[in-house]
Amino acid sequence: MWKSDTFSDMQRLVVQHRLGQVVRELENFFLGHPTHPYSESFRTLASHYQLLAGYWLSGYEDADRERLFTDLLHQFYCLLARLAQHDCNKRSAFRLTLWMAAQRRSDLSAEGVRNSLEGFVSDLAMLSLEPEAQQAAKRADLYNRHQQLRGDLFNYIWTSELWQQADADAYRDMILSPTVDAVDQQLLVSAITMAALNVFDIYKFRVLAQVYSQATDEQLRQRALVGWVLVADADKVGLYPEIQDIIDTLCDDARCREELAELQMQLVFCIDADADSRRIRDEIMPDLLSHSNMKITRNGIVEQEEDTLEEILHPDNAERNMEKMEESMKKMMAMQQQGSDIYFAGFSQMKRFPFFNDLCNWFVPFYPQHPGISSIWDTARSRTFLHTITRVGAFCDSDKYSFVLAFDQVVSRLPQSMLELIEKGEAVPTPVGGEVDPEEQRKPAFIRRIYLQDLYRFFKLYPMRSEFRNPFGEAADFDYLFFANRLFSLSPLSSHYVQIASFFVKRKMYKAALRVLQCCDATRRDYQFYMMMGLLVQREPEAAGPQAPTVAECYRRACELKPDSERALSGMARSLFAEGSYAEAEALFSRLLLLNPAHTAYELGHAACLLNQNRSDEALPTLFRLHYDSPDEPQVRRTLAWALTLSSKFEQAMKHYDQLMGDKPQADDLLNYGYCLWLQHRNQQAADVFRRLQAARKDFDFEHEFLQPDIPFLQDHGIGEVEARLMLDQLNV
Repeated sequence: MWKSDTFSDMQRLVVQHRLGQVVRELENFFLGHPTHPYSESFRTLASHYQLLAGYWLSGYEDADRERLFTDLLHQFYCLLARLAQHDCNKRSAFRLTLWMAAQRRSDLSAEGVRNSLEGFVSDLAMLSLEPEAQQAAKRADLYNRHQQLRGDLFNYIWTSELWQQADADAYRDMILSPTVDAVDQQLLVSAITMAALNVFDIYKFRVLAQVYSQATDEQLRQRALVGWVLVADADKVGLYPEIQDIIDTLCDDARCREELAELQMQLVFCIDADADSRRIRDEIMPDLLSHSNMKITRNGIVEQEEDTLEEILHPDNAERNMEKMEESMKKMMAMQQQGSDIYFAGFSQMKRFPFFNDLCNWFVPFYPQHPGISSIWDTARSRTFLHTITRVGAFCDSDKYSFVLAFDQVVSRLPQSMLELIEKGEAVPTPVGGEVDPEEQRKPAFIRRIYLQDLYRFFKLYPMRSEFRNPFGEAADFDYLFFANRLFSLSPLSSHYVQIASFFVKRKMYKAALRVLQCCDATRRDYQFYMMMGLLVQREPEAAGPQAPTVAECYRRACELKPDSERALSGMARSLFAEGSYAEAEALFSRLLLLNPAHTAYELGHAACLLNQNRSDEALPTLFRLHYDSPDEPQVRRTLAWALTLSSKFEQAMKHYDQLMGDKPQADDLLNYGYCLWLQHRNQQAADVFRRLQAARKDFDFEHEFLQPDIPFLQDHGIGEVEARLMLDQLNV
């Protein structure tokens, strides 16, 4: 939605079918804007609504009432979209676009556009009949005029009002037609996507979905896939229920589901571009440059002379430097192969060329005949170099244009030896990150990744990007997380939700993983779902929210689905212990020990359950044995020390606490050590230990976090309320 809060709020009312309130709010708006160009349209729609409401009030039965009401909803939505666009025409990007369109006044009717696009293909084909000497000039003129049309058409579509069925049919047919150039078709898809991102349009959404399902060209399919996914708006289902039907139909196809899962992961790699850039800048590039014989100066790249003395004194250095450079290159290649955007930082400074002032150039597929680069591309001294590196590198189209433009500016400042090799065609360029096999470049995942990088660069770097709705958003806002969109969670795509959540968990994006799982359809919640949900609720309890199942409930459900799963039983035992259900946890640890008798963690868990049930004497034999077998294991030592404390075997316990009190003892060890001293009535020493605990944990609340819950325990061991109060007074000094 274009940034117009007034009309956005009213559109939400339309989606909620609250037309009466919309009419009242628009009446107030037009009272303040009596000469507004859409005031008459509003009065017409308002009269239709009043007529419909009047017939209903009079008790008149109308079989068409629901259809008429739905039509009015759509018409009011269209009116509000026009009002929002009119409001946003005052903004810089819109104003500039409309001004440029007014200067050229191309015929942009659907029929005129199709004639122009098909005429371009015909004119290109006819060039072969022209005299060879004239072909180059005529071809350049043809591409120059057609690029102007492309720019006009792109601007016309992304600023267009909501479409009608005839518009949708016309553009769908153009995009799928074999008589229209592939570059034009892909650019049309991007323009439609940009338009629908700003104002949702059911017809544009439908065109994108149809192109995805019907196109045979993979470049076109992947642009359309990205388009309909990014513009899918769950809030509009109340107005257009067919949105859900379209998505359900698409997701019935297994191939579509696989591509959607890949797309979700690729969107994450996009938003991680800044983090990847920092890693390259801080970890990889310093090694790469420090072991090469090139030096970057204000006058360009200078090749340093070989140090003959260094070669004599250290003959192996050159080989070691080469190995380290290769290691750095391999790190970059690994990042690129995993999907990272390794070129974002390097090319982000190259988007200031006038070439990128034209909005459509951020989205136009790379083609060498583009008037903005064709003269550079055909220059004899750079032809082989540019042709090779743009063919084998994993550059997005936007970066290919940047590379050609930047190369033209720096080529004269290259070292003379390198320049000679380039001019002779002997320099074989290898892009940082390595070459990409042509077969790999034809795969859907690679095509989609390259297009996503084009989009990401626009929304990150375009000077007036704030006037567009950014589908990537900020990582913390989860705008990129379409798996959390209920349109997809209600579709067959739910079968991939655990897979995507697992991807987020591996990247330590726990809140994103939690959001995905919470959107998973209840009928598809299997064993893996509950195991992962238990992990995430335990790690992110606040993000999970009060409606989320508890950790124990998650593992209990997993145990019901797989009764003999050791992982599920272990998770349930630990979660019950954390909740204070020690008897039930003890039973589960006993069951786990039958499955795996020599498992130290299970034995410790079982012993801890006994300790919390005041059965320390039963736990001690196991703990003594574990300590004998693993005398250096700190977890065994701290559990044994606490068991001895509970059994009033303070002298033995103190020996173990002496071992646990190192430079940085754990908070639990300090607390238990303090209790051990306190139970021996060594009150001053206990207070000193508790103060260490306060210093180590700034948020430490001894009274409420520990003392109050432990009052029964202290009373059982002879420490009454007065002594507890005196200890608190000492700590609060």
